[in-house]
Amino acid sequence: MTADDAGLRRLLDEREIIDVAVRYCWALDTRDWEALDDVFLPDATADLASGTDLVGVEAIAARCNAALGHLDSSQHIVSTHEVNIDGDTATHRCYLHAQHTRAAAEGGANYVVGGRYEDRLIRTADGWRIAHRDLVMMWTEGNLAVVRP
Repeated sequence: MTADDAGLRRLLDEREIIDVAVRYCWALDTRDWEALDDVFLPDATADLASGTDLVGVEAIAARCNAALGHLDSSQHIVSTHEVNIDGDTATHRCYLHAQHTRAAAEGGANYVVGGRYEDRLIRTADGWRIAHRDLVMMWTEGNLAVVRP
């Protein structure tokens, strides 16, 4: 592999890893929990700032549904991606800004979270998948009751 080939492969890998982060956001905001199968490994783990370590994509999807399924809408935006690749493994982190709305929430309809995702990924035959995800909440604003069922 030439240096040009290696550079192109790195750019493609970085783009594919960022696409995984974006697919996660779309899965959450469209409530397409099955789409998380294209984001996580089947035995992935996650700490989504809930105080519970999640094991398996089904547990991750269930936690996301419990947190977001009752909302009128949500919008997860990720940016400032940092990707480090080492063969068939990688780390990724990005900033998160997530808006949550529920008109029926007493005390206001909006709750916003600012934070970051920190991921470990593995290259599979189907592309990059998250092996572990941490949600690090940095700040919040608004009515916490919005995200409580």
